Amino acid sequence: MLPLPLVLILAVVLFGAGFALEVLWWAALVVLVVLVVRLPGFPVRSGGGRRYR
Repeated sequence: MLPLPLVLILAVVLFGAGFALEVLWWAALVVLVVLVVRLPGFPVRSGGGRRYR
């Protein structure tokens, strides 16, 4: 009887970890898109690029 609760707990933990990793991947993708979109607006040290006020 002991293995059944352990298997259920393990399944819940792995499902939670997989869901968390999926959410982290989507968050990383959103941050990457925001950086790529905002990157041209950042001033460049060499003096080139666009500068927004």
